[in-house]
Amino acid sequence: MFFGLNKFLKIVLPKRLFYRALIIVAAPTIILQLIITIVFYDSIWIKANKNITRSLVTQLKAIQEVYQNDKKNLDFFTDSYKNNFNFEIGISQEKFPITTGERRFSPMDRSLRRELKSTFGNNNYWFNTAKFKNAVEIKIKSENDVIKFLVPKEMVSTSSVRLFVLWTTLPSLVLIIIALIFLKNQTKPLVRLAKAAERFGKGDYVNDFRPSGAQEIRKAAYEFDRMAKRINRHLNQRSEMLSGISHDLRTPLTRLKLQLAMLTQKDLSNKMSKDIDEMEKMLNDYLQFAKTQSKETSVNIDLKDLINQIKEEFDDQNLEISNIETISIKGRRSALKRSLENIIQNGLTYGKRVQVEAQKSKNLAVINIEDDGPGIPDDQYKNVFKPFFRLDKSRSLNQSGVGLGLAIVEDIINSHGGNIKLGKSKFNGLQVKIFLPF
Repeated sequence: MFFGLNKFLKIVLPKRLFYRALIIVAAPTIILQLIITIVFYDSIWIKANKNITRSLVTQLKAIQEVYQNDKKNLDFFTDSYKNNFNFEIGISQEKFPITTGERRFSPMDRSLRRELKSTFGNNNYWFNTAKFKNAVEIKIKSENDVIKFLVPKEMVSTSSVRLFVLWTTLPSLVLIIIALIFLKNQTKPLVRLAKAAERFGKGDYVNDFRPSGAQEIRKAAYEFDRMAKRINRHLNQRSEMLSGISHDLRTPLTRLKLQLAMLTQKDLSNKMSKDIDEMEKMLNDYLQFAKTQSKETSVNIDLKDLINQIKEEFDDQNLEISNIETISIKGRRSALKRSLENIIQNGLTYGKRVQVEAQKSKNLAVINIEDDGPGIPDDQYKNVFKPFFRLDKSRSLNQSGVGLGLAIVEDIINSHGGNIKLGKSKFNGLQVKIFLPF
């Protein structure tokens, strides 16, 4: 039972901190005002209204009895009530109304009907409290005549209830508005911290973040800022180290190439040149891996223009572009371009046909790249994203490289808050699906 209630409350209650805090502040105030209003309405206003209405009906009954017993002094009696009680009394032989003029859900009408019914009986009275603004019209059947009364509305209902409702609701509204202002100021730093964490998780450099808000929130924001700077420093050191090592190794490789070019043994020279070319390709892969951690500002990217630009740069008839929708995403343009180029290049290397599609799916941009190559075994989908992992167990570097290509792609896509999945393509090759938020 309690588990079901807890689950229901989780579904019904708001998810954001601002609205939850507002409920914590506003709910006790509203409940307290409702209790006070109900207690006042039940114990004070209804009883007071009942006594006032009963007093009025008693006077109407007295007027009816005087009219029935002494019709000669009726003018004096009606004038006396008009001057002293502001009553308007009229007697006629008009037809008694059949339809009721009372309001069903009005407390004043309900109280008046109850007293009139107990005093005059059914079908012997008629009243309307809504016809006039400051008066109530009442008709009483007396033998063959109809006595019509116009009495002040204050004699039927107390006027203090409106003042009481205004007095109870207005301060509550003021308190809730003040709470809204303070809660908004307290939740703003949390929202800024969440947005900064989201940006940092997508690979952006958060340099404009400043801690603010309450002491606890400032502490959390300060620690987040320190953590982000430590991680950025670590990433920069790693990328600089890889870039430096790769750059330094290029110099001896260049000297080796020059020395091989001067050898007279061409067969040996060609074999060694191939090994040097493979080493150079490895260094290029290391440099590309280091570039994924380089600083780049996020900008708005038109995905359709980016894919068309890649198509023009490849200038390959085997690369097909179809069903490309206009989608605007925010990210690092060079990094995204590098990841798409890497996947397309793999498809062109291992297959003869590559097809690229890009469509919208809810809040995601879905890029689908399919080729007709040999594909990847299902049990190796997770392994190919590991750095330095290659399907070629002989570690021949003719085609498979050093195993950093898909690791770089996954790192770029994940840093943009996206996801990448592998599958079997409709050409019996490899299918790569990239999901990016926009």
